[in-house]
Amino acid sequence: MKKLASICAGLLLALSTAAFAEEHAVAALEHANSALEHGKAGHNSVLVEHAKTALDHSLAASLVTKSIVKNHIDAAADLLQKAVDEGNLDHTASASKAVEDAIVHLKAANKK
Repeated sequence: MKKLASICAGLLLALSTAAFAEEHAVAALEHANSALEHGKAGHNSVLVEHAKTALDHSLAASLVTKSIVKNHIDAAADLLQKAVDEGNLDHTASASKAVEDAIVHLKAANKK
């Protein structure tokens, strides 16, 4: 009976971490899309705000993901950090490009 309980607990833990990661990956993608939309409109400060939120969510997802998905989320996080840095320098075009590249990785991570 203890063995069955341990197996069930392990499965629940595995499933809950996957759901946690997926939730953050979806939120990161939503905020990255918002950042890109505002970047294309020239709203640099809003781009930075959404890019920071997307970065926070991608870092949270990265903590619990594995394999290829983690590689995509980590790449997206690096690009989102670049977008924040560029946006803080008022380089809206290069910040938007970094967000656009991050979106490609976040979409790939969400497909898995």
